[in-house]
Amino acid sequence: MQRAILVGFALGLFATAASAAPDEDKLGKAQHYPVGTAGTWLNEELRVGSFTHHGEIPGIYHGIAHVLAPSTHPLPLPKAPAEPPYRWSIGAAHDLTVDDYLARQRIMGLLIVKDGVVQLERYQYERTQADRFNSQSMAKSITALAIGIALGEGRIRSLDDRAEDYAPRLKGTLYGGTKLRDLLHMASGAKYLQTYDFTGDTRRFNLEVGRVGVEGAAQIVTERAAPAGTLFHYASAESTMLGAALHGAVGTTLSAYLTPRLWQAIGAETSALWRADRTDLEVTLGNFNATLRDYARLGVVLAYDGVRPDAPERQIIPREYLLDATDWHRQPEAFRPGKASRFWGYGYQFWLFPGEQRRFAMLGVYGQSIFVDPGLRLVMVQTGVNATPEAGQTSLDRERTAFWRGIVEHYGKW
Repeated sequence: MQRAILVGFALGLFATAASAAPDEDKLGKAQHYPVGTAGTWLNEELRVGSFTHHGEIPGIYHGIAHVLAPSTHPLPLPKAPAEPPYRWSIGAAHDLTVDDYLARQRIMGLLIVKDGVVQLERYQYERTQADRFNSQSMAKSITALAIGIALGEGRIRSLDDRAEDYAPRLKGTLYGGTKLRDLLHMASGAKYLQTYDFTGDTRRFNLEVGRVGVEGAAQIVTERAAPAGTLFHYASAESTMLGAALHGAVGTTLSAYLTPRLWQAIGAETSALWRADRTDLEVTLGNFNATLRDYARLGVVLAYDGVRPDAPERQIIPREYLLDATDWHRQPEAFRPGKASRFWGYGYQFWLFPGEQRRFAMLGVYGQSIFVDPGLRLVMVQTGVNATPEAGQTSLDRERTAFWRGIVEHYGKW
């Protein structure tokens, strides 16, 4: 009897959708998904292990990982008695299942929450509920939430203040002279080439962050290609400048500031880790690490417009700021869907879906995503190890959107 219980627990914990996950041999299964080093953690054969131990790898940015302690009162995430019969379609393929999606895409974890209840929770590549998954650029959205909280507390006076007003080391730099609102919109106008192939300004900026820290790295971005505030142009460096401004505004690390105000407030069950540079500033272009369930708890609070469903009297994230960040109707023309990009709009470090229904996402390279539909109280969390950083370079982009559409249409209208 005891053996049967243990086997049942293991099956429930791993909840693996299929006997073989996509490309598991390429991703290091035979070596038990090894963890890389500061210089190798993005390598394909090390990606699974590294993306779930990123906060523990020594030497990244030559700094440490700050800890955000969990709540003593976690937000309950009850589980539905059975998975709904979700279906999705793409092209000529119809009536596809969740198992089909997991068999087609390199997904480490997938979790769906409706009305605060877990409908589905799956893991692949031997990952479990205990693993902390690297956020990649989903951390940018968390940084934007911190800006909103600091604004609500009066620690930031106005989004029209400049970054250098709070981070004196940025004074005289292009980014230092940029308004916080424009940095939130990725609209500094800076001439900056965002790439993921070790070319362009991304690699150069990240190397400088490792060498001299976030604020020192601002010195290498010196030219504007467009007036500030007029054009969306994705550049991860802008998110790090928001982190620097926040540090100056609140007088402590971002992790220490957000621990009681966001991480514990949303009812996180497990500690999170956020990597910092050699000067102790969090590198807020990414580098946040949390469990799938705690990402889901954050998504639930966002779906409930900034409050916990079990404690609606406390506004964790200022509601009007959250609407400004996530409603495309509130964005200037240049940042609306079809304008910021062919599909997405861009709010305050959130990606905005087209359509009258307010839907938005936190996105990170290699397949990290949190989908939020406040109208349906629907949250979908996915962590991945895609073959390429950009989802559009593989089938992931199209299939993830088709999968999201299928789940939404299970409950309502897309």
